[in-house]
Amino acid sequence: MSSDPGSKSSEETAGVSTAGTRAAARSSGTEHLARLAEEVAQVPTQPGCYLWKDAAGTVIYVGKAKSLRARMRQYVTLSDERAKIPLMMQLVESFDYIVVDSEHEALVLERELIGQYRPYFNVDFKDDKSYPFIAITRSDRFPAIKYTREKHKSGTRYFGPYTDSRAARDVIDTIRKVIPICSATCAEWKRTRRLIAAHAGDEDILGLICAQKGRPCFDYHVGRGPGACVGAVTPEEYAGNVRRVERFLSGRRREVVDELKAEMAEAAADLDFERAARVKRRLEVIDGLDDRQQVVFPSRVDIDVVGFFREETIAGACVFAVRDGRMQRSCEFILDKGLDVGEDELVAGFIKRYYDETSDIPSEVDVAVDLEDAELLGEWLTQKRGHVCRLHRPQRGEKRHLLEMCERNARHALVRYMMRTGYADDRTNQALLELESALALPAPPLRIECFDISTIHGAFTVASMVVFTNGRADKGQYRRFRVRSITGEANDFLSMQEVLGRRYAPERMADERFGSRPDLLVVDGGKPQLTAALTQLEALGLDIPVCGLAKADEEVFVPWDDAPVVLPSGSASLYLIKQVRDEAHRFAITFHRELRDKAMTVSVLDEVEGVGATRKKAIMKHFGSMKKLRAASVEDIAAVKGVPAQVAQAVYDTLRAWDRERAGAGADSGKAAQEEAE
Repeated sequence: MSSDPGSKSSEETAGVSTAGTRAAARSSGTEHLARLAEEVAQVPTQPGCYLWKDAAGTVIYVGKAKSLRARMRQYVTLSDERAKIPLMMQLVESFDYIVVDSEHEALVLERELIGQYRPYFNVDFKDDKSYPFIAITRSDRFPAIKYTREKHKSGTRYFGPYTDSRAARDVIDTIRKVIPICSATCAEWKRTRRLIAAHAGDEDILGLICAQKGRPCFDYHVGRGPGACVGAVTPEEYAGNVRRVERFLSGRRREVVDELKAEMAEAAADLDFERAARVKRRLEVIDGLDDRQQVVFPSRVDIDVVGFFREETIAGACVFAVRDGRMQRSCEFILDKGLDVGEDELVAGFIKRYYDETSDIPSEVDVAVDLEDAELLGEWLTQKRGHVCRLHRPQRGEKRHLLEMCERNARHALVRYMMRTGYADDRTNQALLELESALALPAPPLRIECFDISTIHGAFTVASMVVFTNGRADKGQYRRFRVRSITGEANDFLSMQEVLGRRYAPERMADERFGSRPDLLVVDGGKPQLTAALTQLEALGLDIPVCGLAKADEEVFVPWDDAPVVLPSGSASLYLIKQVRDEAHRFAITFHRELRDKAMTVSVLDEVEGVGATRKKAIMKHFGSMKKLRAASVEDIAAVKGVPAQVAQAVYDTLRAWDRERAGAGADSGKAAQEEAE
């Protein structure tokens, strides 16, 4: 192979591909992918999982496929449309694959491999901490309940995860008030477990052994412990309590309530009023818990609602667990991928990660997208649950409302994380340093100015100037210009030269209202727009670093190289410079529309026969705004004092013609913007 991905230049280490190495990289990259394509051609067409590896042999991505060869060929031919694929394939040096019998087995294996290798390009939790679970040690003779962050063990059933440790501990405390069950932290329970292990084979006299050698714990004295430590409960009776706890944690509380009511009635019938009173107190605990919970659905549905909110390389996820129609808990997570991966991939990756670690699986999981693998994921969840589970995209009603609420909570979780960790500041600093390296600037561009032109065939031509200070929009420094030199057809180059000439004229440079000299000037467009900017700056005798950003391939054009600089997809620098460009475009379009609408508002009624100054004033006074007038019917307009029916009809017809003209102008604007980008 002609290039070694393991040895990178200093610019590439900073996350930037420089012009000096790009030509060689294209050639070596073509050879590199050709070699991988030859190897992929030998891969079988069976279902399985593939593992892409870098030069050091580290697994950087794990995927599954119904046909390994067909799926892997999409990577080496770059026919996969995901933005991360070209960057990832630059790093891929080799691969492994594992063949299985079915696509379902491939899905299970994929989750296991991701958990084992934690590849960089797969979706995972941002922080690698373990989340709290509530666990039942089912493999024990007398299973106990515990709060844990341990890796899942066989023979133990886990409920969760919980993102609030206090909430998890409160749930355990509530359960033990309702259903007598041992705590895994109890010293006497641990002693009893050792005693049982020492008398293996003596199960028939287990109660007698515990009664003779055991010691009662404090919980047994106060009624929260079942008395396994002193043989006060048989394994069969205790198993019934365990089943109640599992139903309670699974959200099937009404079943527990029905059983407790039956037990209370039985105790009362037997005149065991003390036991009946204990059961009654347990029912009161459940009633108090339900009073604090919001009823979401009138029916007894068991669903999980999963919402997301994404930033450029990070995302927040929120899960609402609804059991028996009531909100049981909400969990929030931070993911290490955001807008740099597709929404389908992010959602599917989270579902695999989340439900791989919990046995609390509902009958339905609601998400905001139609997943390509929805049926396969549903089969996987169904197998884990033991009953049918499906993925659903709600379109309306209570489920849609709950999904939107879940997405808002995901946004708040992400904002809290970013503020707590200083993520935004770190990301901004990284972006400025990357731009300094990529564009060969003398220093990080602490002040960036960007210009954009907006026009329709030379009419209402305007320009915007937006300013980013220390990587953030500085709206107090924004300026907008009405281009005066353009008449007739649009000419973006002359427009740009005029605006730059006015902005960087000596009197403007000395005006404190325009701020300090920029560290970087960005123009919206490719090489022609960059040339126009350089020509004007040279005429003014100014040496300001300048670059052009083309819309088509997000390429950055610089004066010192004919080839564009390609900032890595998902990098902080690319995100920042696109944000600057898009803000300039938004600001220009807004000003352009204001001028156009104002001009049309003034003239439209003047075009109507029978509407003079008096009637025009009466109409505008009656409706108050052009927006309300446009929404009015013929009858509404005729209701204005002094406006005959035929004039009202003429006004209405003129407004409809104006609406059609506006719609056509908008389409022309979009087409012009597309042509400009191309």
